[in-house]
Amino acid sequence: MPSDVQVTIDGSNVAVKGPKGELSLDVHPNMQVALADGVMTVTRPNDSGPNRSLHGLTRTLISNMVTGVTTGFQKKLEIVGVGYRASKKGDDLEILVGYSHPVVVSPARDIEFDVPVPTQILVKGIDKQHVGQVAAEIRAIRKPEPYKGKGIRYEGEVVRRKVGKRA
Repeated sequence: MPSDVQVTIDGSNVAVKGPKGELSLDVHPNMQVALADGVMTVTRPNDSGPNRSLHGLTRTLISNMVTGVTTGFQKKLEIVGVGYRASKKGDDLEILVGYSHPVVVSPARDIEFDVPVPTQILVKGIDKQHVGQVAAEIRAIRKPEPYKGKGIRYEGEVVRRKVGKRA
């Protein structure tokens, strides 16, 4: 665990504080979380299926919290289509994707938008789940369509193309 991260465990609540912010998680009552010598340990009561699943989930959620408060998370979205573009207006994100009006997206808590080029959007934040959710909501504004591939897609996403009409 990085030295600039502070972890407090209060019963079933785990709070992680770092240079980028603070996150907390209520762990399942079956899972036991302990902190000793800078190492967090998650233990389960037995090897039943649900407890094994909860054990891995809890460990990964805590690991994502530590990563989020130290380096943060980001999702890249690409905009494909003639005339399709995005821009920042203050903190808001303005997207032009073929509708009669621009679509304005306001950042939620702990979320930040960046537009390095007009056809690329970066969604940044400390909470991995929240960053992914906001990126999915932006993608849902204009999903990639299968005939020309126009729309908003994740970086590296492969869009299956259809042939279309035959003459």
